[in-house]
Amino acid sequence: MPDEGSAAGGAGGHPGRQSKTVNLALQGGGSHGAFTWGVLDALLEDGRIDFEGISGTSAGAMNAVVLAHALAKARVEGVGDQGAREAARAALSRFWEGVGVLGTFMAGLPLPAAQAMASMFTQWFSPSQVNPLGLNPLRQLLEREVDFDLLTKHGHIKIFVTATNVRTGRGDIFSGARVSADAVMASACLPSLFQAVQIEGEHYWDGGFSGNPAIYPLIYDTKSCDVVLVQINPVETPYIPGASSQEIMERVNEITFNAPLLAEMRAIEFVRRLLAEGRLDPDRYKNVLLHRVDGGTALAEFGANSKSRADTPFLRRLFDLGRTTGKQWLKQHLRDVGVRSSAEHTHRP
Repeated sequence: MPDEGSAAGGAGGHPGRQSKTVNLALQGGGSHGAFTWGVLDALLEDGRIDFEGISGTSAGAMNAVVLAHALAKARVEGVGDQGAREAARAALSRFWEGVGVLGTFMAGLPLPAAQAMASMFTQWFSPSQVNPLGLNPLRQLLEREVDFDLLTKHGHIKIFVTATNVRTGRGDIFSGARVSADAVMASACLPSLFQAVQIEGEHYWDGGFSGNPAIYPLIYDTKSCDVVLVQINPVETPYIPGASSQEIMERVNEITFNAPLLAEMRAIEFVRRLLAEGRLDPDRYKNVLLHRVDGGTALAEFGANSKSRADTPFLRRLFDLGRTTGKQWLKQHLRDVGVRSSAEHTHRP
């Protein structure tokens, strides 16, 4: 008989293991999302964690919908918990292998050369000029793996996808019936590369500008107090005197895409401190327990420019790194879930 935490997630662990229910917050970061794939694979294989809600941006949103859809489909087909987890692992593998096939044509070019070509086009031409039809093969890959109608009707995990409204500059959260291929592609729409995605009369760019990922939906719309953040953008990076213009812009983008997340983490810490001091009503404010799988540090050796590299060997390398890091996190911090926050140092001013 699964415990109360297991029932919330609907995908219980191995027999004899007590499962814990958490929310996932999955950062975006281009092909570095393959690291998150590895982390999720480790969590699914371990079987001691169930998922109530997942908030994702860009590649994080893609990982979220592929995972949630696979579990929903398994439930509809009457597959047991362990089989559902294996189905989710297989679905994530198929999706990222497909990304690798799409990215393999770049493998013949040295990475600096490929980036120079991309920089030349984005500097002088807008996405509507370079790609007037708005074609993105990643969308076809996503739709091949995810039946969004099944996901929204039968999914038991709450999904929150963040995209930035171009008109207002604010982040919009797509959840429930609004989770669609359009929403996920909007969440991954870098304005220098793709035309804005139109949804319900509004135009959207990458969600990283407004929430990478947004944590507040997990606070207000789920019961679980634990949030496991899989962070793939480094918070701290050593300053390099004499850095090139490209290196400067890469760091500016990292800072920009981390800023909304860091602001939320500081707010969470502030509320937790007030709750601990008895200055807030615990019946009205959730004591969020934040945990972090630190991909930023693990991925530092590759540099920000490798986020545009998507050949299969590279993605597999990131996957292996993510699996190793995920297993280490389970060993070191699974005991903290439901008890204490294990990531205080990541959101202090």
